[in-house]
Amino acid sequence: MHNFSQAAENNKGPILAKLQGYFAAPGRVLEIGSGTGQHAMYFSEQMPHLVWQPTDCDPYYEALQQNLIGSSTESIEKPLYLKIGGSRWPEESYDYVFSANVLHIMSAALMPAFFEGVGRRLKSGGLCCIYGPFRYDGEFTTPSNERFDQWLRGNNPESGIRDIETVCAQAHKNALSLLDDLSMPANNQLLVFRKK
Repeated sequence: MHNFSQAAENNKGPILAKLQGYFAAPGRVLEIGSGTGQHAMYFSEQMPHLVWQPTDCDPYYEALQQNLIGSSTESIEKPLYLKIGGSRWPEESYDYVFSANVLHIMSAALMPAFFEGVGRRLKSGGLCCIYGPFRYDGEFTTPSNERFDQWLRGNNPESGIRDIETVCAQAHKNALSLLDDLSMPANNQLLVFRKK
């Protein structure tokens, strides 16, 4: 496997346990920022009622393509190149959107484009699940998240752990309302939004 992610390996079980409740009905899932494809392969295997559409951009896209060539799951579609704010979104509409560890990696300036795209591509009543660390009232939930944020900003000043209030405001602008905010292992959250 190219660019194997230990984090994806560690969190796939706990995320699946939550997703099974939300992504229960058959449908199509748009995954934003699929990385190595480990989530796509595992979730589509465990939830065969879903058709999974992985996406990513450089520098991750090539590894994603390579990893999915060896996937035995028929319910994963060929990965699409999707650069937030820089390429066209797929034309289809989706029942579900899933994104893990993307908002704190990409530039804060791209968050409006992220939610605008989700708002346009998600069907009415559809669910969007976003996994990762967040700040509340400007505060980090743990010292380790604060250190992680410093590390992120050291690598790229545009990245960093996002404020939940900003995330929800951007979602709200695009007809997405927060349904649940679930605490996850390793100081992460799973935010669940519903399209009005």
